[in-house]
Amino acid sequence: MRLTRAALTIAATALAPALLLTGPAFAAGNTAPSTTVSAAPAADGSGTPVGEMSDEELRIAILRILADEDSGKRVIREANEALDNGTTEAMQYFLETGYPLAQAEDDRVALVRILGNPDSGKRVIKEINQLLDSGTAQDIRQWLETGYRLAQAEDDRVALVRILARPDISEAMRAAVSKAIDGTPEEMRYFLEYGQYEVDA
Repeated sequence: MRLTRAALTIAATALAPALLLTGPAFAAGNTAPSTTVSAAPAADGSGTPVGEMSDEELRIAILRILADEDSGKRVIREANEALDNGTTEAMQYFLETGYPLAQAEDDRVALVRILGNPDSGKRVIKEINQLLDSGTAQDIRQWLETGYRLAQAEDDRVALVRILARPDISEAMRAAVSKAIDGTPEEMRYFLEYGQYEVDA
C-alpha cells in the first residue's frame, strides 16, 4: 500500500531523531508511476544467488548490510531480526524480500526529512515531490545516491549568485563567493554553511 505524503511527513517527524540519512544523491531519471521493489542482489560480492548461499554466507551478507553506514532504521531492525532468528529461511527472506522493502521505506522517510529541511532549495524540493508522487524505489535510491548532490549543487549555486548580487557585498566576500562557485558541490555547500561567515572575520 502506498503511503500518502501526509502520512510520510508524520512518520518522518516521529522517527527523525533515530533515522540515518543516506549520502548525497539523484540525477532526475525515469519516474514511472510505480513503487515496485526488485529483489536485492546477492550481498556477498560473489554473485551467488541468495537461494544457493550457505547459512554462513547469508549471515555475512546481512552483516555487510548492517555495516553499511547508509542503512536506515527499518533495514537495521529487520536485518537484526533475521540474524536473531537464525534460520536459513528467515535470512533468505530478508535478503530477497525484506531488505528491498525496508530500504524503500527508509529511503522515502529520508526524502521527507530532506523535504522538511528549511535549507532545501527549489530544485531539491521539486525533484523530491516528483519522486514522492511517481518515483519507483529504484528512482528514489538513485536520487539519494547521485541526484541529491546534483540538485543541491544547483540550488547552492543559485544561492551564491544571490550573494554576489547584494549591493553591499565587500570585495573579500565577492572573491570568496566567486571561488566557491568555481568549486565542487561540496565546496559550495561548505561555503554556504560555514565559509561565508569566516570572510572578513
